[in-house]
Amino acid sequence: MSAQIIEKNGKAEFAVVPIDEYNLLLEKAEELDDVTAFDKAMHELEVGQDELVPAEIAKRLVSGKERPLKVWREFRGITQAQLAEQAGISQGQVALIEGGKREGKVLVLKSLANALAVDLDDLV
Repeated sequence: MSAQIIEKNGKAEFAVVPIDEYNLLLEKAEELDDVTAFDKAMHELEVGQDELVPAEIAKRLVSGKERPLKVWREFRGITQAQLAEQAGISQGQVALIEGGKREGKVLVLKSLANALAVDLDDLV
């Protein structure tokens, strides 16, 4: 690497590098960020802080055709009654929220999110 060092009061203050070398440094820094993010994600998977979601579930969530509560409940393999019991609400409330007939208050949605082991944002 070739760099021109600019000093101020006898101390290096700036390094001027050719644009090609600067662009290469940026590319390598971005690659390092990607590797670091990958390593973090893999660690979170290994220790159970995160999980993989199958593509079919992700597609259902992104499509907007189904309520997220229903998609996550089915992904977890539980019934409305089981979810209701875990969340401390009635099965009827779960059915109404899943059917889009009721939005659900924040506290109810938080209970449902906790029961499904997802973030509240995943249900809204």
